[in-house]
Amino acid sequence: MVAPQFWKKSWDPGLADLDPSSWEVSYVDAIRPTFETYADQPAMSFMGIEIAFRDLDRHSNRFAHMLMANGLKKGDVVGINLPNIPEYVIAWLGTLKAGCAVSGVSPLLSADELRHQLADSNAKALVTLDAIFAARVTEVAPDLPSLQVIVTTSVGGFLPFYKRLLGQLLGKIPKGKITPINTKTIIAFRSILKSRDYSDEPPNISIAPGDIAYIQYTGGTTGPPKGAMLSHRNVMADLLIVQAWLNWEEGRGLALSGFPFFHIAGLFFNINCVYLGWMQILIPDPRDTDHICKQIEKYRPTALANVPSLYYLLLNNPKFKELDHSNLEACVSAAAPFPEESQREMEKTIGEGKLVEAYGMTETSPLSIVNPYRGKKKLGHIGLPLLNTDVKLVDPASGEPVEIGQPGEICVKGPQVMEGYLNKPEETKKAIDADGYMHTGDVGIFDEEGYVRIVDRTKDMINVSGFKVFSKKVEEMMTTHPAIDMIATIGLPNPDNPGSEMVKAYVTLSPDYSFDGDEEKLKADILKFAKEKLAPYEVPKAIEIRTELPLTPIGKIDKKELRKET
Repeated sequence: MVAPQFWKKSWDPGLADLDPSSWEVSYVDAIRPTFETYADQPAMSFMGIEIAFRDLDRHSNRFAHMLMANGLKKGDVVGINLPNIPEYVIAWLGTLKAGCAVSGVSPLLSADELRHQLADSNAKALVTLDAIFAARVTEVAPDLPSLQVIVTTSVGGFLPFYKRLLGQLLGKIPKGKITPINTKTIIAFRSILKSRDYSDEPPNISIAPGDIAYIQYTGGTTGPPKGAMLSHRNVMADLLIVQAWLNWEEGRGLALSGFPFFHIAGLFFNINCVYLGWMQILIPDPRDTDHICKQIEKYRPTALANVPSLYYLLLNNPKFKELDHSNLEACVSAAAPFPEESQREMEKTIGEGKLVEAYGMTETSPLSIVNPYRGKKKLGHIGLPLLNTDVKLVDPASGEPVEIGQPGEICVKGPQVMEGYLNKPEETKKAIDADGYMHTGDVGIFDEEGYVRIVDRTKDMINVSGFKVFSKKVEEMMTTHPAIDMIATIGLPNPDNPGSEMVKAYVTLSPDYSFDGDEEKLKADILKFAKEKLAPYEVPKAIEIRTELPLTPIGKIDKKELRKET
């Protein structure tokens, strides 16, 4: 029998569960002191433009009053359909100040996906780019009777006129024509910040800890995406717990993240930065690693947070390895598996002990398991359950807890667990059991010290003649082959054994690897390597070499797309 919360013995010295009363406050009320203490300090930097906390406070107040003047009420939903630009941060905070709920909307959604999310969330307002407005919003808006207000801006909205014009002429800043849409109020973002109609003072809205702050849509592994409802209490709990865990201090950090704000990971990083009075460097295009390197060189951030695929891109850029990372205190990796071999390469560049792998999901606000900040970090492990958080691993078939060392589905209970899925009570019951544990769908293993290692998604486990093949294990081993840069494995029906699957691997080649161009010979060499390292049933039956793998909007390898191709 696994001892209750046996992992606490491995926590950093001095850590203990927090008083739950500390998160009985709305985020809006909790950050009021930030704008007084750090009024003149920069809240964000975007393409060389710095915006102070005083201005962020003032701009967001005006945005809140704009929503209210256009009929939005407490509890209404505002979709924010932008990359990481200043307008996102202003609209996000203004929405919360108006007592409304934020719903992050990926700029990469198709028209059908955009229509689904806005309709499902019953969004009353949408903030979007002029290019997206012209390409997709004009198509879907007539089908959305609840959508009352559309606010438009440009990627270069905060840049000086000459830079904005030059960017558009060179095609670096997308643009689109704004046209009227029947029954919809269309407002230019810039006019909100300049109009005399909206006050600079905070709106008089009472916001309770239990009020919904976010409706964040999951990736939709099965079926259409679902809206996870996160309350101010959920968000404040996870924020305070993680800050205690990572020893993040008010006023003494500078952050850079490639996570998009429409995703829970980017949103959470942003929430922390504003609360702590940290300046954050906004990255509108995370694939532009040259720009990221320039920003790191200029600002020398103390904290980085990215998905592993972005760290791969940075490691493949020689400029990143040449930078001075001595100011960096913590480099957080989350949202996708980060193979141990790649973690070691990362630490050779940034400094040993700085990489902190974290685990979470939209439904847990997001973090629930993180490696220690000062104590022992185990590469290849997602860490220890956080403060005020209980974790159990259960057999996916029986629901019974498994022993230490045995694989089981990770189930999380704590104040960060969502209120439920929007308008989907049955889906909520399936996800959160009667004891309050969120069933994550991830399969992990506890070791004797309480560290958790992810071995797979329940849906990614491959059944080969009755043997369970954990795709993550296969992928981590095969990335040690010098030819392989990135890899994804999926299960395909085995035509020779009905009811069984076979493993197929999709790989991209390392830019530093050279070979004679004979791909079949290279595949044979990779398979020979796999046979030496894996059990026979784990060895891929097919390998496909690609120039790139499909990625989700935040940079995770998209196995769902790979399965669609089969």
